[in-house]
Amino acid sequence: MTTRTPATSIPSTLGVLLAGGLARRMGGGDKPMRTIGSRTILERVIARLSPQCDGLILNANGDPARFAAFGLQVISDDVPGFPGPLAGILAALDWTAANRPEIEWVLSAAGDCPFLPRDLVARLHEARARGNAQLAVAASGDQSHPVIGLWRVALRNELRHALVVENLRKIDRWTARYPLATVTWPAEPLDPFFNANTVEDIAEAERLAALDDAQAASGTDQAS
Repeated sequence: MTTRTPATSIPSTLGVLLAGGLARRMGGGDKPMRTIGSRTILERVIARLSPQCDGLILNANGDPARFAAFGLQVISDDVPGFPGPLAGILAALDWTAANRPEIEWVLSAAGDCPFLPRDLVARLHEARARGNAQLAVAASGDQSHPVIGLWRVALRNELRHALVVENLRKIDRWTARYPLATVTWPAEPLDPFFNANTVEDIAEAERLAALDDAQAASGTDQAS
């Protein structure tokens, strides 16, 4: 167990940043490498999650050297055909079992969500434990964000079967098989799960980054 605050003890958790998407709506390329507020989106994600996790890894396909500057272990999908984020989650569970066997939980987060809550890991674990759930996912407003969640490493073989044998692709179809906790954050004045899917979203991200930085400076960060 790793103590995060004097009042809260939560299990050690490895974080995986999912950057394996093809970014078609951006014209291709790596969305997390786009810059907002003078910092790349990926830098902002790392800054949010590093204090909450017992290490971070990056799931991305293609040449891992393009992420060398971030100093993270890069792991690729081993299920062919770009089957989506479940493949990245599976890769992270397998990597954790092989390399960090003392860790039972993995937090997944989209690599293009620059404003993640600073209490993400703590609140997901609290809800999971309170509801005796196997998994936990985030939500904001009326929208669920199943790509942002806690995954038990021990479920990796069941996930591989679902992906490879059943050809299952949607995260919520897999999580529906298990007791699931959902934690909701407010979406105003800033949705902590905003992600940059289009070129137009980058302009909105610039505005939100200024708001986010101002909130953090004033100590009123609503995503913390």
